Amino acid sequence: MNAAHADFDHSADFYTDAYIRDILRECRVFGMVGASTNWNRPSYFAMKYMIQKGYRVIPINPRAAGEELIGETVVASLSDLPVPVDLVQVFRRPDQVGPVVDEALSLAVPPKVIWMQLGVINHEAATKAEAAGLRVVMNRCPKIEYARLSGELGWNGFNTRVVTAKKRAI
Repeated sequence: MNAAHADFDHSADFYTDAYIRDILRECRVFGMVGASTNWNRPSYFAMKYMIQKGYRVIPINPRAAGEELIGETVVASLSDLPVPVDLVQVFRRPDQVGPVVDEALSLAVPPKVIWMQLGVINHEAATKAEAAGLRVVMNRCPKIEYARLSGELGWNGFNTRVVTAKKRAI
């Protein structure tokens, strides 16, 4: 493991809270590859939540380019972003992450972070991004991590002893 990034271990799919927290504090502008205009898709929920928390999330989806989504104009690719982004959030299949990383690295101002959504793991793309100096998160959701680290998951009954799996005596 690279000493500069000693607070995560991709092989174990482990990231320290400090690593995730630092990313969420430092990165304020996201480019969301695979953003959906469908209100009931996970990317839509994640985008809306992060915007409500003060982040700017620019949706990237070639099929919806030019449409407006939660106050932002959808762009076709990372190369079409109107401003540099701090973080590229990937809502694509694992086999499609490599080209996303390649495009991110080709930008005039590359992002600081490649963040692969829940279920998205691509070690080769992660290694390539890290070799270029980017931080990487795989198989995590910024929305969930933000809520977890800010204590908001407790509002939903998690870790509060209000919700339990124990059967209730009648």
